[in-house]
Amino acid sequence: MADVGLVDVSIRDGNQSLWGATGLRTGHVLQVAPLLERVGFRALDYSSSTAMGVAVRNHQEDPWERLRLTRAAMPTTKLQFIGTGFRFISWQNSHPETMQLVYDRLVVNGIDRVVVLDPMHDMDAARETARRLKQAGVDEVIGALTFTISVVHDDAFYADLAGQYAADANVDRVYVKDPAGILSAERARTLLPAIVARLGGTPLELHSHATIGFSPLTYSIAPELGVEVVQVGSGALGNGSSLPEARRTVANLREMGHRVDVDDRALGLVCDFFDGLAEAEGLPVGRPQDFDAAFLHHQIAGGVMTTTRRQLREIGMEHRFEALVEEVGVVRAELGHPIMVTPFPQMVVSQALFNVIGEERYGNVPDQVIRYVLGSFGKPTAPIDAGVQDRILDRPRARELAAEPPPPTPAELRRQFRRGISDEELLLRAHMPEEQVDAMLAAGPAPRHFNPSLAPVLTLLQELGSRTSVHDLAVTTPGLRLSVRRAPGGAPVA
Repeated sequence: MADVGLVDVSIRDGNQSLWGATGLRTGHVLQVAPLLERVGFRALDYSSSTAMGVAVRNHQEDPWERLRLTRAAMPTTKLQFIGTGFRFISWQNSHPETMQLVYDRLVVNGIDRVVVLDPMHDMDAARETARRLKQAGVDEVIGALTFTISVVHDDAFYADLAGQYAADANVDRVYVKDPAGILSAERARTLLPAIVARLGGTPLELHSHATIGFSPLTYSIAPELGVEVVQVGSGALGNGSSLPEARRTVANLREMGHRVDVDDRALGLVCDFFDGLAEAEGLPVGRPQDFDAAFLHHQIAGGVMTTTRRQLREIGMEHRFEALVEEVGVVRAELGHPIMVTPFPQMVVSQALFNVIGEERYGNVPDQVIRYVLGSFGKPTAPIDAGVQDRILDRPRARELAAEPPPPTPAELRRQFRRGISDEELLLRAHMPEEQVDAMLAAGPAPRHFNPSLAPVLTLLQELGSRTSVHDLAVTTPGLRLSVRRAPGGAPVA
């Protein structure tokens, strides 16, 4: 019997995996935050630079304000940020001093737990990121071991990385991150003990997506293999391409004889909220998944899979999805088996898409793939196919990118933008189109309340308000009477 903690991923990874990162707005987060605070989660997977960019670009909401308000509503639960250590919001690398400013402002605004996710497992870079995070005042630094299946990623590979994390005084915990959901119970029985043996008491967590149905079973045996915390999604934001659903995971762990100390009633209310939100806004609900062996080949994570299907649909090529998936596996092998975790899935899928729809393979190569081959993201775990490497680098664009100047320092950024803006606004303007940040500021403070149960009433009122023939409307319920009439100018007034 073991005590097992939970980290909830609904706000960040669940939203990204099932709702394309766009489903949650500030009002939603603030409405559910007090309930999340009561459950007893070890932490919340709260945000990333991608999520912050979506808040600005899609919702015209200030992600820094959202963070501050969430921290005020959740004073004790740890709020987690996940990042690569070399970029913020944009796909291009940021200066190390700029990343230090990012970490400083994250801590000031309420983040107290950060995952170091170096997608190349470059341990020198990971150690430097951990050092900077501790310098910023981050309470918990989590070292990520990103799981994949390839000829080079065996148990010894991950055990060695675990030992290096355990030897770093700036790393507090380690987690196995399985973005494609391909860690089977069989593999877990060898992998997890090998990692634990090298951790020397450093706590181990497990983050495994439910995309092909492996992770619920893997979670049920993980505590006996040394895992202290598993990561889950709540209600509609669990299962599917997200992570195992929270209530079912708790029930399974308890059935296996383990203790999970959470407030079951509060957890139920959290799940009910996300279920109601999905129904009110027509958002998909995570469902238990059938086994799909193709994922063992292409390893496309849930959020990228959702986005890719949408993009193909938008260009009228959804019928090419299976061909694209097949090409993803080929491209990944040719590029040296990069782990399919941000930013590499986006690169590999984009290249595969160009290969499928273009006249010839690698006839069109995105800038980020060229930067990858140039070594901007570190050294690939396995060598890049020599013919593909020559094909990519033997083009004028590759020479242009190789000659790019280094990214600007914070001091240089401040000279680019008007004086007097906050560091938070500076970081947004430095990494996003100016018009998007301007639109966010013009929109003003985001709504702070959202009740999914009111959605049908609000939709009805909006529809009636658009009909000029409707002049007066009265809504009556026990204890409430709401009257609305149309003003002389045409606008409805209460």
